[in-house]
Amino acid sequence: MKTLFLATSFALLAVVQAGSTQESKAPQAKQFIYVLHLVPRLYDDKAWTAEDKAAAGRHVANFKTAAQSGQLILAGRTMEPGDKTFGIAIFEAPDEGAARKFMESDPAVMAGVMIAELHPFAVVLQRKNPEAP
Repeated sequence: MKTLFLATSFALLAVVQAGSTQESKAPQAKQFIYVLHLVPRLYDDKAWTAEDKAAAGRHVANFKTAAQSGQLILAGRTMEPGDKTFGIAIFEAPDEGAARKFMESDPAVMAGVMIAELHPFAVVLQRKNPEAP
């Protein structure tokens, strides 16, 4: 079943990519995902310092700015406790170097509140924004 899903996803991606126009010679942005995990010392909500909370606030503000500019496709987190929780950010960048720079400049990563890992990604399907015309 998993193999069928993957094969169908890749086939759909190929169709979507083949259907895109080649009118512009400018390189298209590539999509990436980074997965965020809290550092183990922060699994306990009581362990968060004022500095940790401030870094998390800057992290959210950074994502808001990236969403407004169109770079960030989506970001979110699971609602599980401790070591089970993780977050993701799906975004666009010109190449892997720029994507890595975006991830590494995340205020939560820079402050040592979260660790992150980068992966190339491709959005295959996306629901239509109900507010869009």
